[in-house]
Amino acid sequence: MTEGKYTREENTEERILDAAFDVVYEKTISGTRMALIAERAGMFQSNIHYYFKSKHELMLAVQKKVFDRCVELQETLLSSCGSSLPERIGVFWGQKREFIVNEQRYDFAELDFWVQARVDEAVKAAFVDSFRVWRGKIASMLKEFQVPDERAEMLAAVMTSMMEGASFQYLIDPAAFDIDAYFDYCTQMVIREIRNG
Repeated sequence: MTEGKYTREENTEERILDAAFDVVYEKTISGTRMALIAERAGMFQSNIHYYFKSKHELMLAVQKKVFDRCVELQETLLSSCGSSLPERIGVFWGQKREFIVNEQRYDFAELDFWVQARVDEAVKAAFVDSFRVWRGKIASMLKEFQVPDERAEMLAAVMTSMMEGASFQYLIDPAAFDIDAYFDYCTQMVIREIRNG
């Protein structure tokens, strides 16, 4: 495969993923149709099937796109944060805050995939893996601050729930609470728990 062709195919695949992502955001997964994706991408539906054999395969690729964006944001925030515990905790809050406030389509897609996980084993498996990675990163960070393994793992699960809970609440009712105050309070709770442990 030539370099030019690879770039063109990569761009076409990304264009399809972006179009699918937009349609999922607007119509939810259950309302998404390959014809709508093709229309949004400005191509024939048969061209989409060249890259993704089925809607299911395409939806799994969109789910991975959401996860990849999450990881990308975490890495960006981590590269610019300090080394204190509150700053390191803030990396995780910062990624979730970015999704909730500035990139809501990622969070809405994540919530839609979460619902699909009840009936789709492949989507569920992808969620299990992504939550395992997320909890693992948080637990590893906490262990750097001498939090014992078992406590670090439990705190990682609690912190993950705090982030997901913020999404559920804030996306439905942004006036319910100040998102920055919420994450500041979450930081205080986690640090208090670590110190009292």
